[in-house]
Amino acid sequence: MYKKILIILAFLPVVGFAQKYELSGKVIDKTMDYPLEYASISAKSMEDGAIVNGGVTNRKGEFSIMLEKGTYNLEIEYISFEVREINNFTITEDTDLGIIQLGAKADSLDEVTVVAETTQVEVRLDKKIYNVGKDLTTSGGTVSDALGNVPSVTVDIDGAISLRGNSNVRILINGKPSSIAGFGDQDVFQQLPANAIESVEVITSPSARYDAEGTAGIINIILKREKTLGFNGSIRGTLGDPKNSGAFADLNLRTDNFNVFTSLGFTDRVSPGNSFSDVRYTGNSNFDRIIENREFDRTGQNFNLNAGVEYFIDDMSSITASFFTRLGDDRDVSTNINRRFDDGVENSTTERIEEELEEDERYQYALNYEKRFDKDNRDHKLTADLQYSNSDETKTAIINENQTIPVDSLVAFQDNLETEFEEGFLIQADYVLPIGDAQFEAGFRGDYEDQTQGFLVQRRNLETGELVTDEFVSSDFNFTQNVTAVYTQFGDKMGKFSYLLGLRYENTQLKGNTIPLVPENFDRSFDFDKNFDGLFPTVNLVYELGEDENVTLGYNRRINRPRSWYLNPFPSQSSRINVFQGNPDLNPSFANAFDLGYLKRWEKLTLTSSAYFQRESDAFERVERDTGRLTEEDGIPIIENIPINLSTEERYGAEVGVLYNPVKWLRTNLSFNYFKFKTEGSFEGISYGATNESYFGRFSSNIILPGKIQWQTNAFYRGPRQNAQTETDPIASVDLGFSKDFLKEENLTVSLNIRDLFNSRKRDQFTVTENFTSTTSSQWRVRQITATVVYRFNQQKKDQRRGGDEDYDEGEF
Repeated sequence: MYKKILIILAFLPVVGFAQKYELSGKVIDKTMDYPLEYASISAKSMEDGAIVNGGVTNRKGEFSIMLEKGTYNLEIEYISFEVREINNFTITEDTDLGIIQLGAKADSLDEVTVVAETTQVEVRLDKKIYNVGKDLTTSGGTVSDALGNVPSVTVDIDGAISLRGNSNVRILINGKPSSIAGFGDQDVFQQLPANAIESVEVITSPSARYDAEGTAGIINIILKREKTLGFNGSIRGTLGDPKNSGAFADLNLRTDNFNVFTSLGFTDRVSPGNSFSDVRYTGNSNFDRIIENREFDRTGQNFNLNAGVEYFIDDMSSITASFFTRLGDDRDVSTNINRRFDDGVENSTTERIEEELEEDERYQYALNYEKRFDKDNRDHKLTADLQYSNSDETKTAIINENQTIPVDSLVAFQDNLETEFEEGFLIQADYVLPIGDAQFEAGFRGDYEDQTQGFLVQRRNLETGELVTDEFVSSDFNFTQNVTAVYTQFGDKMGKFSYLLGLRYENTQLKGNTIPLVPENFDRSFDFDKNFDGLFPTVNLVYELGEDENVTLGYNRRINRPRSWYLNPFPSQSSRINVFQGNPDLNPSFANAFDLGYLKRWEKLTLTSSAYFQRESDAFERVERDTGRLTEEDGIPIIENIPINLSTEERYGAEVGVLYNPVKWLRTNLSFNYFKFKTEGSFEGISYGATNESYFGRFSSNIILPGKIQWQTNAFYRGPRQNAQTETDPIASVDLGFSKDFLKEENLTVSLNIRDLFNSRKRDQFTVTENFTSTTSSQWRVRQITATVVYRFNQQKKDQRRGGDEDYDEGEF
């Protein structure tokens, strides 16, 4: 490979003396105004039809080839699109063909209208891109809502995001780690508006360009960015029940030299939920059964602002500076009715009320530079990114628990103060060198994070009435994660066969420093300093069976690093009897993953499918155990939930997706994913090995009703699951959305959607351990109805959905 690079580079000066001219242009989807990557351009001889020179488009749909003075026949092709021919084309100077539009085969304009309103899929060498568009069921919703409609992705009732049933997924914003997503925190996705998303990249076999973090793969969220010259934008308002009000503005000013953009929004939401728990004890306990009923009343006000400016230094380089902030003010009230039984008779009842106030501030500053080296090939470039992020979070919680049966009395009063400050630095540089049809790439990334947590717990002494600091829980925890990486990869196409080979090296440092309030109370130190080196090879292969059919094969090695809350050894205080506690002895896990895919397109149907296998060593597993301790107030056993490293986990499965557009007024999208995994390992002499299989399916349809009213239905079903201790029942839900455009230019859109129509999105579980069994049911959010109004100015409707031709690596976030 390196000999090939050196030989070609050696001849470049010689070739440069020939009198050639640059032929350039840009290829886009005619109906969607969206750039087509990997479209091929060929210049053929007028005499024998032989290809004189050719190339492929980059991510922006741009191409550039060199031709000697003369006359040629040009062909521009893209899979499943009609071929564009330009015959008898004469070149005598550098020529820009401008915008070249390709139309999809056998598609009419009426059919295009339906296509523009629903999720589309594009298959690339190392990823699938789902252009979310205007998803009616998530209008006025959040990023979590939108991700829940993407094939292969599931979002559970707690907001946790999984890929192919695996929750260890790396989430990027515009190709980079971001404070938008926090430092491994997914709660923010339940705050950011879904309308900010342009597309979602599902990367199950990541190339070496991407982080090795995330054994399931990567979800890359691409945010919108306007491309139209002049001043343009949109204003949006939402109103819902339970309360879901918001106001948003997206503004953009673009000239030949500058692009100034800003997006701001304010939301005021109420998210009620509930849970139920029935625990029956078989071991040491003053009670044989405890029933808990919880009601959650969560309210939150959030302000988001993203602003930036891109300056085009010249035709070959640009620099972008951007700023993001999110300010959150939340209030959560949880009411827990706890009923205790002895020999089947209710012995006592308590009411526990927890009120938590949270203030959250996140900031991010980013600077991006891009340099293209020559006009002969616009893919020859260097990009550099510098990013600083920080977040400051303060939580105060008052917990008041009173007995109501048999007599009224105070059981416990607790005052908690939790502080958390995080900051991170990202330094990244990527260099791309095209070599004919091949491409060489290398880069560096440094991702450095520091986190400081403070936890102070005060309990009321029932005898004296004084608040006393809990010395066994109050503590400070300092955590550092430093990841330094370099990578290189090389790709080429030989006839119908394409390959992309890469190798990434990452060094990981995990440091933790725990400072108990009274260190003398503990007989061990919880501090750790771990250093891990790893090589992560990647292989992605594509073979084209035909113009509309191909097979892909991918391999990659991945790492799963434990986050700070998995390592902090001090217990949470959300419950006196059910606590989560981190494990400072937890180590990263490593996985080898294989993915075999197949794609076939017909006139009205697109089929995507894949089979996958993954073997992970030292896989994480959360286990429940009886601590052997009882609560001081009433002698109830304390159950602990901790993460551990199991020996191995093998996971395999298959998925299939079908896009079917039988008539111009109907479009359907069906996906199904089956997976099975087997875990082996033990902890403290107890085996936690288990075999589990499950599946989930998703169906979506978009119908054009009379009066051009659009009706979208999304249905989701997840099959039962099981691990070493817990069985989880199936989950099913249905979402509906309606939309209508108004005004002459369709600049005004009114939509209505219903999330979880039957109020059925609940998680029911049954757990068996040596000392107890438990039946639980929880619903994070009840049925939601939301109305949205959007007004666009100086902006076509389709541009608002599909965004522009800007590369997401240009430092917007």
